[in-house]
Amino acid sequence: MTHEPTSRVGRELSALALLLLSALLVAAGLHVFVYRANFAPAGVDGIATIVQYLSEKHLSFKINAGLVSLALNLPLLFAAWFVLHRRYVLYTLIYTVALSLFLILFDAVDLYQYDCIDGAGDPLIAAIFGGVAEGLTGIPLRLGGSSGGVDIVGSMLAKRAPHKNVERLIAYVSYLVVAVAFLVYRDLEAVCLSVISIFICERVSTVFLRPTRGAFRFEIVAKSEDAPRIRAFILKELSHGATVLHGEGGFSGEGREVIVCLVNFRRLPTLLSYLRGEDVFLSYSEVLGVLGNFDREMAKPGHILPKKD
Repeated sequence: MTHEPTSRVGRELSALALLLLSALLVAAGLHVFVYRANFAPAGVDGIATIVQYLSEKHLSFKINAGLVSLALNLPLLFAAWFVLHRRYVLYTLIYTVALSLFLILFDAVDLYQYDCIDGAGDPLIAAIFGGVAEGLTGIPLRLGGSSGGVDIVGSMLAKRAPHKNVERLIAYVSYLVVAVAFLVYRDLEAVCLSVISIFICERVSTVFLRPTRGAFRFEIVAKSEDAPRIRAFILKELSHGATVLHGEGGFSGEGREVIVCLVNFRRLPTLLSYLRGEDVFLSYSEVLGVLGNFDREMAKPGHILPKKD
């Protein structure tokens, strides 16, 4: 018991270090490979890239992409504070602020850039390594935060409407950024480079989360008196649905409940972490595909026990 606070502090410090390291590496990738290559990555980073490019080309001063990213993320994080888990918001805040500060710092010290506009750099190299750097946003996702921007909006929508396909919304925003990049750079090559960068980013980020996209099927065998608490966590904290099967232990004959649920890869670490503190037997496996909506049924007051302290 005496070591628990110390280990918790250690985990938080490790998470903080990883958040700062990922922000540093992503900022370096954007500054070195993306900003002098005439293409835009996905999400808020793509919007910030386009704004910085337009300011350099049409204004007498440059609007740093870090400032644009910060200006877009802070209002979203403020709204998310009242909707999403506080740890998610804090981790995302740390990452996005650090990313913006690193981008501002790299610009101030005139850090080296792989120049594909005025130099002899290969735009394909820039798209590949820019996408690899962007893929490191899988680190804050793995830790329970996000890279900000569209992920924040998607998480808030998933909280309010868990049956909606949030991944599709994120994909649509990526397509929109690519379309805007074509209008801004007026070059089909910009679209191709953006698509390559986004594709590589997706492949790299999944390395930090799980091998492939999809879901996991959980079968949780719990005592009848413990099952409502676990079910409450799945419904309220994960915003996922669940099916409860009633049975009894083959040896003891005591009442048992089997909670069956599908969990997306973003929620997998959260559920596993919670169940480690419960007296359950569980198995989970990867699901190759999911068809249909899994609406969460709102429980009647008093039907679900509160979460165990």
